[in-house]
Amino acid sequence: QVQLVESGGGLVQAGGSLRLSCAPSGHSFAGYTMGWFRQAPGKEREFVAAVRWSGNKYYADSVKGRFTISRDSAKNTVSLQMNTLKPEDTAVYYCAATVGAPTADDYGYWGQGTQVTVSS
Repeated sequence: QVQLVESGGGLVQAGGSLRLSCAPSGHSFAGYTMGWFRQAPGKEREFVAAVRWSGNKYYADSVKGRFTISRDSAKNTVSLQMNTLKPEDTAVYYCAATVGAPTADDYGYWGQGTQVTVSS
């Protein structure tokens, strides 16, 4: 069974930091682009960040300069370091994998999500 398992969510005060991790299982995802999306209550899911197998990285404007995506191809994991968090970053964060465009929403594999709550 192919799975993407996220971890590292939680409650943090505004200005704080969190690190999300994603560990795939049942599939190597070698060659895939790995991404992070988020969905806040009452809002549509939105792109946050992605990293290609080549190492090229992409970020939503709202998180540029605050979030950093990284990939450890040897360990087959992807992480999202989130700094200077804001209340508007509160959402369920999803790890995903695709062979398509890095910022599109049509990723083929999705994790179950991890909650990030930023208090003001």
